[in-house]
Amino acid sequence: MEKVKTFKYVDYLWDENKAAALGDDQVALFLYRSNILGADLRITNYGGGNTSCKTIEKDPLTNENVEVMWVKGSGGDIGTLTRKGIAGLYTERLRNLKNVYRGLADEDRMVGLFNHCIFDLDSKAPSIDTPLHGLLPFKHIDHLHPDALIAVAAAKDSEKITKEIWGDTMGWVPWQRPGFDLGLQLEKCLNDNPGIRGIVLGSHGLFTWGDTSYECYINSLEVIEMASEYIAKKIEENGQVFGGEKVESLSPVDRKIKAAQIMPLLRGLASSENRMVGHFTDSDTVLEFINSNDLDRLAPLGTSCPDHFLRTKIQPLILSLSPNEDLTDSAAVLNKLTPLFEQYREEYKEYYETCKHPNSPAMRDPNPVIIIYPGVGMFSFSKDKQTTRVASEFYVNAINVMRGAEAISEYTSLPRQEAFDIEYWLLEEAKLQRMPKEKPLSRKVAVVTGAGGGIGQAIADKMVQEGAVVVFTDLNQEVLDSVTAKYNKDQAVGVPCDVTNEQAIANAFKETVLAFGGVDIIIHSAGLAISKSLEDTTTKDWDLLEDVLVKGQFLMIKNGVEIIKKQGLGGDIVNIASKNGLVAGPNNVAYGTAKAAQQHMTRLLAAELATDKIRVNVVNPDGVIVGSKIWEGSWAEGRAKANGISVEELPAFYAKRNLLNEIILPEDIANGVFACVAILDKSTGNIINVDGGMANAFPR
Repeated sequence: MEKVKTFKYVDYLWDENKAAALGDDQVALFLYRSNILGADLRITNYGGGNTSCKTIEKDPLTNENVEVMWVKGSGGDIGTLTRKGIAGLYTERLRNLKNVYRGLADEDRMVGLFNHCIFDLDSKAPSIDTPLHGLLPFKHIDHLHPDALIAVAAAKDSEKITKEIWGDTMGWVPWQRPGFDLGLQLEKCLNDNPGIRGIVLGSHGLFTWGDTSYECYINSLEVIEMASEYIAKKIEENGQVFGGEKVESLSPVDRKIKAAQIMPLLRGLASSENRMVGHFTDSDTVLEFINSNDLDRLAPLGTSCPDHFLRTKIQPLILSLSPNEDLTDSAAVLNKLTPLFEQYREEYKEYYETCKHPNSPAMRDPNPVIIIYPGVGMFSFSKDKQTTRVASEFYVNAINVMRGAEAISEYTSLPRQEAFDIEYWLLEEAKLQRMPKEKPLSRKVAVVTGAGGGIGQAIADKMVQEGAVVVFTDLNQEVLDSVTAKYNKDQAVGVPCDVTNEQAIANAFKETVLAFGGVDIIIHSAGLAISKSLEDTTTKDWDLLEDVLVKGQFLMIKNGVEIIKKQGLGGDIVNIASKNGLVAGPNNVAYGTAKAAQQHMTRLLAAELATDKIRVNVVNPDGVIVGSKIWEGSWAEGRAKANGISVEELPAFYAKRNLLNEIILPEDIANGVFACVAILDKSTGNIINVDGGMANAFPR
């Protein structure tokens, strides 16, 4: 086969030097191929598709040479696949399962029998697609879900178009649920059409192969390229897609404004059964579809590829709002949105009741995952940021499929019963039940001020560790980049914010909503300290402390509560104050007064916001010297002077003066905050002292 190294519609990433460094390690080469194929979302979605290779290994029991198939394990992602994520099976044993297969009703039992074919005892659980690779003879095989191929597979006359694009070089099999029988159908297709380079699976995807990892890779790209080129020519001939534009998009800036206004309302409605995290996209691909004349015809049909609707639900919810809708009156907008969600839930329930079997799992959350707002963009909501982002990516793939299928013929989706049988497949349910238990703060969105400092960073880190998605805020973007570098964008983002500037705070919350859909937890940790006598305290000192500690707290809560109330899900506010707000001491008039104001504001707002299930509490640190930026500079000097000791003696002094004689660390304050937001769920207006025990700071 000619080695083509330039492609217009897919990325060519094969690096000869990297491949050469792997030598003749066929498993390593198969993993390398998998990773670069998975890097292009036009080729396969996150977690979608699977790849394999076959090698000759020594049987540890007989010492004979045997063929072993290495294939992506259940639930893996080819873009990030490693040896830990693959299964190694005796190929001959897998093929011998044909002798015990009893037909379509036997599919679930066959999956259990894959385990009897295991060669590598460290294998990942084999996936349902294992026999599709094992019953084909080729050394290297790719099963991919390229948008262009699924467009061909989902076209009304898919078999005819397959022939038109590839002639006799490609096979075609009609839609069938993945499983052992589909593997038999692929085997039969190859036997009936010897010499083909691949097989199109109706409404599903693509199988391609090669004698080497490189040849398999190039074969896959060439087949995808041919389909992509065919679709592009058809679109050019048609002159438009999706019936042309029906709704005009708002400007990029206005789209973001509208999205930020409506996302908390959507999140609240989508979280009627389980709290969800959001994602927003207004890419050109999305806008072309959601603004089109064909949206109302195509969207209700649902997606075709099983991987798509497992992530996105069978169809999206379309909002019947004008792009220029006034979204400032939340109650009025909610009155318009609520019936749309109620109708969607009822239709999903009807879908479940109509299609269910006696042994079907219980109906899952009936709320939409994908929500379309013509002229503005597309929203998705799921259990965490990665899942909701991936759902959005999958629906973009589905849009591309509809676009291609409509260009070359007519788009068709899976029949509802077929879709249900995939969505509520007992094997799929078993996979869901094996998912790790969610962490205490999973599904929640937290905003932490002062997250570049020692205490604020420890709190933000704790929130991420316990499952929340977190917005770190601080004055300096470079500092934020540094403290969020250990996380990916699905876990945490950094947003600059001056808590004394209301516009900066409003922008921080806007970015929070656009990133994650709303907010559940607000932690005001931004702070500084000035220790001076009354005579030495200036009005500038006073104003700075009041602005950062008190005004900043007020503005953060005022702006954040507006979003929390829109969601209707309740929330948590934790203010980081100080023992000094309770204890009178020398050289502390401005700082102590500001901290006392923080504490009383907390009590006032706890009383006011309780009806909205918003809990407001205080954590009081004391003597957090290690890792705290407050203790860098004049504050340490002032406290040392007030206590008649040197700066060097401060750590020992503060550690010994509390009742427990404990050194207080930033992580201890983070634990106090965690207790407020995850454990003490019926407490509000409280002060939790994290100071090792200071009798004169006991609040009661």
